[in-house]
Amino acid sequence: MKLTILMIIDAIIAIGLIVSVLMQEGKSAGMGGLSGETDTVFSTKARGLDALMAKVTVLFAILFGILTIIIAKMTA
Repeated sequence: MKLTILMIIDAIIAIGLIVSVLMQEGKSAGMGGLSGETDTVFSTKARGLDALMAKVTVLFAILFGILTIIIAKMTA
């Protein structure tokens, strides 16, 4: 029963991680950044919603990793 609940929570966190990654704005324009076509390539400060989404992504990634390891230990 506990394992099933943990797997459901892990799936919800995985979906949240995917959504948070997809909601982030791209940091560069792909290969165009190499020739200097964009000036956002070297920006280091994220602002507003992008900064929040970066923090949420890190949080979801850490939670997903820890919970997945716990599930793996329980099934082994």
